[in-house]
Parts: sequence; C-alpha cells; structure tokens
Amino acid sequence: MSKVKQAADLAIHAAWVIPVSPEAECLADHVVLVRGDRIIDVTDRQHANEEYEVGEWITLDQHALIPGLINAHTHAAMSLMRGFADDLPLMQWLQEHIWPAEGAHVSESFVDAGSRLAMLEMIRGGTTCFNDMYFYPDVVARCAVEMGMRCNVGMIVLEMPTVWASDSAEYIEKGLAIHDQFRFEQRVTTSFAPHAPYTVEDNALRRIRTLADELEVQIHMHVHETETEISGAMDRFGKRPLERLADLGLATPRLQAVHMTQLMNDEISFCATNGVHVIHCPQSNLKLASGFAPVSRLIDAGVNVALGTDGAASNNDLDMIEEMRTAALLAKGVSGSPVSVPAHTALEMATINGARALG
Repeated sequence: MSKVKQAADLAIHAAWVIPVSPEAECLADHVVLVRGDRIIDVTDRQHANEEYEVGEWITLDQHALIPGLINAHTHAAMSLMRGFADDLPLMQWLQEHIWPAEGAHVSESFVDAGSRLAMLEMIRGGTTCFNDMYFYPDVVARCAVEMGMRCNVGMIVLEMPTVWASDSAEYIEKGLAIHDQFRFEQRVTTSFAPHAPYTVEDNALRRIRTLADELEVQIHMHVHETETEISGAMDRFGKRPLERLADLGLATPRLQAVHMTQLMNDEISFCATNGVHVIHCPQSNLKLASGFAPVSRLIDAGVNVALGTDGAASNNDLDMIEEMRTAALLAKGVSGSPVSVPAHTALEMATINGARALG
C-alpha cells in the first residue's frame, strides 16, 4: 500500500535556506513548504519528495532563501520626496524644507501614490513588512492590504497643525478611529507614533502611555536623534529626552526608540533593563550627520536592535539589504572592532529583531 503524502501548495528549493533562528544556521539543499499562507515545513529535498504532494515547485539552485525583511522605521509616502533638500542638518531640513513642502503638497492622493511606490520598492528588495509613521495612516494601511504587504501604521501625534490634524487631541482621536477600523485586518497593526520628544508635550505623552497600555500597542518615536535635540531638551526640561520619557512612563518594552545616536553608558543600561527597543537607521543618520548609534554596545548590553531605512527623503532608498551592509560596516568603524555586527547579526536586525520590536 502506497504511503499517503501530505499536501503542500508550494515548495521552494534553494541552494541554501537561512532560517535566522536558530542562530547562524545555514541549511544546504533544503526546501521550504507552504500550505495556504503558512510555512508548514523546512526540510531536505529527499524528505520533501517522500512526504509531500506538492502543487508547485520553485527551484532556486544558486540562491540563499531568507525570511522576509522587516523595515522597522519608514515614512513610506516620502518616496515622492526622494533627494529633496539634500546636504542639510536635520532641523534645517525639517523646518525650512520638509515641513513646508508637506504643508503645500501632502494629501490623501499624495500618500496613496507615495506609499504604493514605496511598497513596490520594498517588495522588490525583499521587504515584506514595514513600520510606518506618516500622515493619513488609513491610506497607507489600505494600500498595504491591496498590495499584499504587512504593515504597522503609526497613529501619528504632534502638537502643531498639519494637513492631518490640528492639535494632539485630534491626532489621538483620529488615530484611535484608525485602530478600530483595522483592528481585525490580518495584515495591519497599529502603534502610537508621537513624532519626537521635542514636538509632543507631557500631557499628550501621558495620555498616549495610558492608551497604549489599554490597547496593548507599541509606541514608535524618534528619540535622541541629534545632539541638538539633547541640548534643547536640557534647556527646556532640565533633563535628557530619554529621562523625560522614563519619568512619563513611556520607557518600557512598548517603546520603539528610533535613531538613538546620542547615548551615555547609563542610558544603554537603562534601555536593556527596561526592555526599550532601538531602531537603527544608519544611512539616514549618515546623510543628516545625526551621529552614530552605539550599536555594538547596545547589543552587548542585551538591547533589542532592529533596522530601518527611514524615509526615502533622508536616505534616498528603501533598500534593507544595503541598510544591513551599512549597519555592519558602520558598527565596526564606530566600535573599532572588526567582529562587531557580523553578517548573521545584521540579518537578525533586519528580520526577527524587527518582529520583536513590533510586538
């Protein structure tokens, strides 16, 4: 009597399969088997032939097959601003160029077109999930659903009026409506996205902390991006931004702290102890001369470090493979150690660490 085989819709046979976990494993001549929208097995070619009745075979005999990449910090619609206002420091770039241009041009149709263009670029580069912070997040979410990508859309919060809302209360109200709108959509999650400590006041941050706990969502925020941000916080609040966020109850495992180029040793230890996730954007940091995130020290301390491209306006592309390469090379130069951020660590940052940060 012949053996009854299990059904699989798709089998992808690659020269190497790199599952990311367990660490540094590379499987030669293996097959990834898929049924519906789920991976059901990773096994060698002989076992796959013996155990599975496969609908479609794809053979990649010169390829390494890896999990989908996770771009943990994007402003997707800003793909329409690629190369706009180059060669400027962050605050001049924002205040004199980006914010005025957004006020003049951003609309639902702008976000729709820019997000679709960004998603095409990300899909082509192996990114299957992205963590976005921009206006009209409902438009971004709809585009992602239509294009088959997974995304986390930020419920953006600012104090200043923009095309999206007039003050922090309205931003939060609109964000909550979007959370409810997409709460049962399989490909879409939401997080609160207060822009930065210098653009959101204490009362709004306290409310965000309470709502994030109630809704069990993450908080996605630019933090310690530049030296100017630090000095401004000291002048205005008498404390560094991370300390202020801690005093407001935001420095928890819900916090995705983006950039983090300006860190002292005790702040690194604090992030490790309190489970704060760091989203590293090396190419954007280099373009804007924001500083160097101490990635090696963060990883050595036990901080989860994920990887993002930032928006195309401050990076000029959404290429996560290039971002991995830059992260690995930059970490070696900053730390003075050639063993900092080896290839597998960079791959973890672009995949499983991003998943951990997104919750």
